[in-house]
Parts: sequence; C-alpha cells; structure tokens
Amino acid sequence: MTDGSFASVGVGATSWTTGRIISKDFPAPHLVRLRMHVDDRQRHWPGQHYLIRLRAPDDYTAQRSYSLASDDSDPLVEFLVERLPDGEVSEFLADVAEVGDVLELRGPIGRWFRWDTYTPALCLVGGTGLVPAVSMIRAARRLDRSDLLRVVAVARSPEELPYADELARAGATIAYTRDGTGGRPPGPPTADEIGPLLAGAELAYVCGSSRFAEFAEGLLIASGVSPEAIRVERFGVTG
Repeated sequence: MTDGSFASVGVGATSWTTGRIISKDFPAPHLVRLRMHVDDRQRHWPGQHYLIRLRAPDDYTAQRSYSLASDDSDPLVEFLVERLPDGEVSEFLADVAEVGDVLELRGPIGRWFRWDTYTPALCLVGGTGLVPAVSMIRAARRLDRSDLLRVVAVARSPEELPYADELARAGATIAYTRDGTGGRPPGPPTADEIGPLLAGAELAYVCGSSRFAEFAEGLLIASGVSPEAIRVERFGVTG
C-alpha cells in the first residue's frame, strides 16, 4: 500500500485524538514542518513526542513517533518530519497531506527523555534529532532559565540544519561535519569543545540516528559524564 491510499478518519480509540494541520512548509527539500491544532490537547514537557497514525479505507494503519518542537505555551503543536525513502508516514506527510487535513494523534508521550526545566542539562543532538532541543530552548527562554540549558547541534552542512537561526540566537554550539564555519574546521564535536559546556550539567540528552547516538554517548562518557546521567533517544527508518 502506498501513502496515497491513506485518508483522514475519526479517532479509533479513546486514547487517541485528532489534530488539524494549520500550516505546512519545507525548511529543506527533505524536511516538512507541520503546525497542528490538537483536539483535547494535554500539556507537554520539552522532550516529549506524539504518535501520528494514518488509516487507510481498509482500516490498515501505520504510525510513527515525532518529537515536539513547540513549547507548551504555543497554541499549536509543531513537528519536523524528515521524508524517508519508503517511509509510509513521512512520505504521506510530506507529499500528500494538506493544510486542513485531520490526522489521528496520541500524546504527549515520554517520561524518560523529558526535561523538567529545572535541572541543568546539556543537549548533544544531530540532524533532525535537534527537534526536542528546540522545544527545550523555547521552554527555557519562556521561563527565563536559558542558563540551565546548553545545546550542541551537529549537521553535515548549514543547508541541513533546520532552526539554525533560532539555535544561534540561543547560543548553541554548532558543528558542521563537512563545512567549516566561523573559524571552526569541519568535523564532529570534540571532547575539548563539549568539556566546558558540561560544567554544572546534571543530565545530558542525546538525540539522533543510531550511529550519531552511539558516537555522542561515547563522547560524553569519555568526557566524564556518568552513563546514568545520559538520556538517549534514537531514530531511524524503522523507528
């Protein structure tokens, strides 16, 4: 079945609700940003996610988890979706879904990866794994607690870093692995770079592909962070 066979339908279970797409844009050719109004919306913490479920006329379903980029104070919820090859849900959201469509959602979900907005923390994120860090940045700014959060964002090039301007305004450290910028040579972050950012941090959040997460977790441990203080969220084609 192709994504084009899915349709907007009613809620299939009491734990699910519906959300309407209010705006849709493409920050990069492989990325789609959705802002949605969610019915019966519950408050969320930065770092949490939603399930988006698609349902076909024959009742076949496909679902995928997407982290929230929005702060809880935002009247809409915001998702950034990477269009993955043969990804049933991501291809539908990027190529088929339109403003005004109603989709099934369940959330917010996730206790392990949420940030309580009080604990000093470092986020080491890669690619679209930066989305929960964006939510954390927005919550910290609203609560005037930006001093409690430090972010290191990794991408191959500036063109592949969504929210780049917002990250820069928040003082995030940005590492491009293929392009040198601002006197920094291309390459992943090093222990010398993240060491000073870990001062006072009680938790470290890692989000990205499985390959990135393995690298980031190893870097943090080599920099003296206890494994028990590291929260890791991995994603990939199969979720």
